[in-house]
Amino acid sequence: MRIGMPLSYSGGFKETVGLLRDYEKAGLDIVFVPEAYSYDAVSRLGYIAARTDRLELASGILPVSTRTPTLTAMTAAGLDHVSDGRFTLGLGASGPQVIEGFHGQPYTAPLARTREVVEICRAVWRREKLVHEGRHYRIPLPPGEGTGLGVPLKLINRPLRERIPIVLAALGPRNVALAAEIAEGWMPMFFHPERAGEVWGAALAEGTARRDPALGPLDVVVSPPLAIGPGADALLGLARPQLALYLGGMGARGHNFYLDLARRYGYGEEAAAVQDLYLSGRKEAAAAAVPEDLVRATSLVGSAAYVAERLAVFRAAGVTTLQVRPLDPDPGRRLADVERLKGLVA
Repeated sequence: MRIGMPLSYSGGFKETVGLLRDYEKAGLDIVFVPEAYSYDAVSRLGYIAARTDRLELASGILPVSTRTPTLTAMTAAGLDHVSDGRFTLGLGASGPQVIEGFHGQPYTAPLARTREVVEICRAVWRREKLVHEGRHYRIPLPPGEGTGLGVPLKLINRPLRERIPIVLAALGPRNVALAAEIAEGWMPMFFHPERAGEVWGAALAEGTARRDPALGPLDVVVSPPLAIGPGADALLGLARPQLALYLGGMGARGHNFYLDLARRYGYGEEAAAVQDLYLSGRKEAAAAAVPEDLVRATSLVGSAAYVAERLAVFRAAGVTTLQVRPLDPDPGRRLADVERLKGLVA
């Protein structure tokens, strides 16, 4: 298993990057930089590329609707170049609140758009003269649109790699099937290893049946909270607020992908109660209402022996990359937990 870690959306970025060399020494393999509606991920990834030597870098994620497909391809090639081939392009559909509310773009056909963006990126990286006649993207613009002066072009620079790894964030069955079919990796949220097969097994099998063998095995990237040691259980409650945020605040009532996932896991009533509390402004009560079993099952928190047992369960469920979120408020103990985890997966 690879060991990764996400950076925060906001606050303390340069301070965290200053510690990344220590995390490299502790065994961290990859760092994921998110992009919601805070600072962009690209500038921060470039900064990290200049400050590290071995660490792999990934966008976690770039929403497909916020850039043209060719700009996404150019950006990925540029980041791969400045990092000496250490970049992975994480993509996802995001949601209507962000895409329509912050970017002013319609949230339409996310699966079809994702497929086309991936196709266009790979054509750009192969330095083909780009001609794409899709339903959502047409490059160059066809006759009758624009000035009529557009011509097929290819990327000026030769990319360091013509196949930059792509990881798709996906939760719904059709999205997950798409990831298993066309991407090097798949990034779900709140991965419950005992129930993942029931929820996603059929979709993964469907996509894998159409998968190009040249893509290799699917990299399954999950994001459990982490704390290891005698006092770790006391930190488990620190994983609750993020679950409450996603179940309650990431999406509108009746349109929340994470709440839908909790229902599919079997926590429908409990998740609905969390959402009600969160949307009424009672965030602490919402966090307290998150089911204990869900918090514990989706985390790596406990003694070293317990975490080792849980690692075996995650591995058996197909997980290949752990994008861990250290819970301990002390920076030194967070670093130590990553080092302990590296020893357990070695």
